[in-house]
Amino acid sequence: MRAEDDTEYDDGFDAEDIVIDDYEDDEDDDEEPDDEDELEDDVDDYDDAIEEEVDFVVALYREDGVPQAVDLPWAVANDLDDLIAQLRRLPGDAGATGVVSISGEFFVIVRVRGKVVQVLLNDSVAAGDWPIARDVVDYLGLEVPDDEDDSEVIGDLNILADQGVSEFDMEAIAGDYDEDSGDLVRQLVDLMKFRTQFDAAVDDR
Repeated sequence: MRAEDDTEYDDGFDAEDIVIDDYEDDEDDDEEPDDEDELEDDVDDYDDAIEEEVDFVVALYREDGVPQAVDLPWAVANDLDDLIAQLRRLPGDAGATGVVSISGEFFVIVRVRGKVVQVLLNDSVAAGDWPIARDVVDYLGLEVPDDEDDSEVIGDLNILADQGVSEFDMEAIAGDYDEDSGDLVRQLVDLMKFRTQFDAAVDDR
C-alpha cells in the first residue's frame, strides 16, 4: 500500500510550485503500483496444497467436558482466516483448536477462544512454500525465512498448556524434524486425551 504524500507546503509556495509538485507525485503514482503488483505476484506464486497433500484438518474441542473432534473441509488448510472462521462456529467449553498437517512436512495449530486467537507453526521455513504457513508468519508479524535458514518453531508454545501439553513437551515434539508432521500432531493429541476422537475424524475423510 502506497504511503500517503505528507509533503507540507509553506506560505512561500505559489500556485505554480504546487502544480509542479502534483505533477511529480503523478509520476510516482505511475511507478509505485508496479511495485505493489510485483509483491502481489510473489504471494500469488504460492500454490495451494491440493487435497492429496493435506494429511488432515481437524477441530478439537470439549463440549460439557467430553472430547469432540470434527473433520473440517480440506480447503481451509490453505487459508488461516478460513480456518479461524470454522473454529469460531464450534461450541467448545474452552474454545476450539484446529490442527493441520501438510504433506507430512509441517503442522499448524490454531486455537480460538472468543476474540483470542493463538497460532503455532512447527517449521518456519515452510512459510516459503505453503500458503497457510505464510499466513501464520504474517499473523505473527515475522519475516518469511529464506530457504537456507534453519527451521524453528514459531508462535505460542503454551497454546495447549491447559490441555495437557506443556511448553517443554510442545517444543520437544514440534521441533522434531525427523518425524512425519502428522505423527507429531498425534503425539500432541495423545497428551490432550483426544486420540480416539481424532482418529475417528481423520478416518472420516
